[in-house]
Amino acid sequence: QLQLVESGGGLVQPGGSLTLSCVASGSILDFSAIGWFRQAPSKEREGVSCIGRSGAYIRYADSVKGRFTISRDNSKNTVYLRLNNLKPEDTAVYYCAAAVRNICTLNPQYDRWGQGTQVTVSS
Repeated sequence: QLQLVESGGGLVQPGGSLTLSCVASGSILDFSAIGWFRQAPSKEREGVSCIGRSGAYIRYADSVKGRFTISRDNSKNTVYLRLNNLKPEDTAVYYCAAAVRNICTLNPQYDRWGQGTQVTVSS
């Protein structure tokens, strides 16, 4: 059974950068679309970005477009999320999720979820 483990979170100043990683314990190719979501305290989980199986199809939330970049390396069973020009409102727990079907969506319609990694943007 596929398990996902996120890493790379931390405390960063506004304007800073982080790279989050999502490593799959099994073959990520068995799961097609991978999504990144985030949840801030007292807020609903929000779709941030997703990427299709081949990496050719990508989507971003308007709130992160131009600042975040998603990519995947299927040979390493890893999906990355590069966070640039971070803002305090980006503070949240970030989760990756995998879908069996190759449907890249910012809705939380995924089959497997990681435990999350905390990103805190503060001066």
